[in-house]
Amino acid sequence: MELRQIDLYEHFGQTRPAGAGGLLQMWLTKTPVRVSTARRRPAVLILPGGGYEHISQREGEPVALRFAARGWVPFVLTYSVAPSRFPTQLREAAWAMRYIRESAGALEIDPGMVAAVGFSAGGHLAGTLATRFDGPEVADVAPAEMLRPDVLGLCYPVVAAWGRTHAASFENLTGGDAALTQALSLDKLARGEMPPVFLWATRDDGSVPCRNSILLAQALDEAGVDFAFHLYRHGPHGLATADALAFSTKNPPQVSPEASGWPEEMMDFFAQSGLAIHDL
Repeated sequence: MELRQIDLYEHFGQTRPAGAGGLLQMWLTKTPVRVSTARRRPAVLILPGGGYEHISQREGEPVALRFAARGWVPFVLTYSVAPSRFPTQLREAAWAMRYIRESAGALEIDPGMVAAVGFSAGGHLAGTLATRFDGPEVADVAPAEMLRPDVLGLCYPVVAAWGRTHAASFENLTGGDAALTQALSLDKLARGEMPPVFLWATRDDGSVPCRNSILLAQALDEAGVDFAFHLYRHGPHGLATADALAFSTKNPPQVSPEASGWPEEMMDFFAQSGLAIHDL
């Protein structure tokens, strides 16, 4: 397996703002010639959480390795956080989608099989990408069809900009702009043009209340979006892969047994939506 890092600002000839992220890591596994000489794999853009204040490491590489084990080509984006404000993060995610699709041929990727998976605030970013892929903020990045994920995975996402939610994420993203904060509430952005969605959360999440996911599930249903929603009973916020790659073995969290299998359930859902390894 080969690890590569791409500076998206440098790759696309953009001026890097002070303190900006925009670094894309990828894990590449080449297919042995005796297996196939013309294989195409699905790819996944992983957006870790961190409240738009930092980037959670355990929601990056551990998740990438689970996807790689199933033959996916995973990418993890270190996007900009506070004091960088919207739409910087959305534009970086859009550049990442463009990079993946433009590089697909050289990386054994099917350009029509690109998922976006986000955690917590990264889930909000993934959801924003899947609803504003044709918005004015990214119109100059690439055509909308290149930026829209083919499927979407949202893991205990920050959704609502009102009521019981994670207000700090919106504060970090918008700098306290009340009108912009409400405009970025995912439950209000859900629309029929979204890709199929796999959504999950835990009932006892103490940081991002599960009402965020419940509200989004309702909005997806009303918009006619194809989705699956799993609400597990136990698991702390930031559960990530729910194993020793994400937590100390000396102090493991209380987790519902079925919650630890979410990556496989998500990839199965994606496969049902047509994203799977195939040979030409």
